[in-house]
Amino acid sequence: MEPHDLYDATLRDRAVRAALGQAPFDVLITGGQLVDLITGSIRAADVGMVGPMITSVHAPGARADAVEVVNVAGGFLSPGLIDMHMHVESSMITAAAYAAQVVPRGVTTVVWDPHELANTCGVAGVDYALNSAKGLALRTLTLAPSCVPSAPGYESTGADFTPEVLVELLARDDIHGLAEVMSMRAVLERDPRIVGIVQASLDAGKRVCGHARGLTGAQLQSFVTAGIRTDHELISAADLIEKLQAGLTVEMRGSHDHLLPEFVAALRDLPALPQTLTLCTDDVFVDDLAAQGGLDDVVRRLVNYGMDPIQALQAATLNAATQLGRTDLGLIAPGRRADIVVFDSLHDFRATHVWTNGIAYRTPAPDIAVPPALLNTVQVKELTADDFRIRASGQIPHLEVIEKPRFTQWGARKVETQDGFAVCPDGMARMAVINRFGVHSPVRMAFLAEWGQWSGAFATTVAHDAHNLSVFGGDEANMALAANRARELGGGLIVVKDGQILAELALPVAGLISTAPTAEIAAEFEAVREAMDQIVTWQPPLLVFKACFGASLVCNPGPHLSDLGIVDSVTGRILRYGAVV
Repeated sequence: MEPHDLYDATLRDRAVRAALGQAPFDVLITGGQLVDLITGSIRAADVGMVGPMITSVHAPGARADAVEVVNVAGGFLSPGLIDMHMHVESSMITAAAYAAQVVPRGVTTVVWDPHELANTCGVAGVDYALNSAKGLALRTLTLAPSCVPSAPGYESTGADFTPEVLVELLARDDIHGLAEVMSMRAVLERDPRIVGIVQASLDAGKRVCGHARGLTGAQLQSFVTAGIRTDHELISAADLIEKLQAGLTVEMRGSHDHLLPEFVAALRDLPALPQTLTLCTDDVFVDDLAAQGGLDDVVRRLVNYGMDPIQALQAATLNAATQLGRTDLGLIAPGRRADIVVFDSLHDFRATHVWTNGIAYRTPAPDIAVPPALLNTVQVKELTADDFRIRASGQIPHLEVIEKPRFTQWGARKVETQDGFAVCPDGMARMAVINRFGVHSPVRMAFLAEWGQWSGAFATTVAHDAHNLSVFGGDEANMALAANRARELGGGLIVVKDGQILAELALPVAGLISTAPTAEIAAEFEAVREAMDQIVTWQPPLLVFKACFGASLVCNPGPHLSDLGIVDSVTGRILRYGAVV
């Protein structure tokens, strides 16, 4: 529940008297230029606040009576930014650390889907997310993860959220909806499990968020008809427009920067900005977060790509609040919640002042203690080089491989064998997935085509969305070294070359998060990035470092490697080491 009640009778009486000039404001902001998101104009205005409420927006100099007067010297007054879809744990830091990064930059509300924590630690992970968000200056609207696992039957995770589990979660006041429904095929085929999960949210009267990557035509219409209201998985400008036309709340994300210019161009061709267009970050790496920011960075980039700055702010504030059903947010107007940001310009969007619930942001909140259930979650046996080989005898004329990063396709290669093992063809990479939740199944292997030339290995326990231990590389020995180091650290990222560890980042909380200072985590992550450049040649925009973290996202179309083998959740195909199961 919101800790600051705008419906409190005493507050309301005091606010009305202050608006009439019969009592002073608690805070009076003067010297600002108000970005009016209703009229689309900018005007000089002063703003008075009482407690968590805006009580008056009036002509400059009309009032001077306030406990505190803050002159913002020509800055632009905007409502606090609202990030409509994100995962705190994707930044590899705690909720308190995340808030300390984004609130001073003007982000005052986030909609958090903690499904990474849920997939690794179950309900204990969700409880940790909820508890860690309490008392922060950042308003955190936490969702119940819908896809634990993201594609049942195609991967193993640390938990299983059945409809019964979701009914209990969605009954909680601190759960604000159902997080992205990723099992697209299951929704369209009316699988009882996902139907029950969606219905649990509808019965609770809460929003159902979606993940409609690649859906179009009748499939998209069906997905929306199933009760799903949002999508952030945009792959083209045509996809963006079709999803807007389907009535979805579109959460245009900043994590795929190469698509933003065409999105902006398509939106500029429309006669008006759709009220259902909102913005989100989705996943932000810790070094990018520390250097560039969160949703403020998305707004800044959109404006740099040609979007009107007032429209960018409208998408990030008023539109978002409207789609969330939060009439108290998203607007600087009397009676609204006092979440106010002052930006230095409508180009750079650097925040100079931030108030949340009428309180100026000053001091970061401390972290809470990490529950034992979120520690020591990498339960993997010690591995050898042979674990990263595909056993075979004789020539293999058609070994199944995974073609291309991100938008994967099935492929086949003629493969030679040596000493009873398949030889990885020149120009291809190896990928392995190891269940890290105490299920000591075989290491699952695949050869990857068009993944660059690898001269080392990379191991990670950040591997959407099951977050099993994933290893990429050009040779088995380096892969084993990297995997075993991840095991020793209790999770993390490790880069190896020529039998030496070049860089590492320990992530002992659920194999996803570090409690170290953010600057230290960001520096270590940046070192991992730089080390990766030494062992693989990237080919943007698809073959980039980030592709390693989504290579096992089995709910997306095409073949992906999971702890069960090479799987395709759209066609229902499962292969282990190239042999059809």
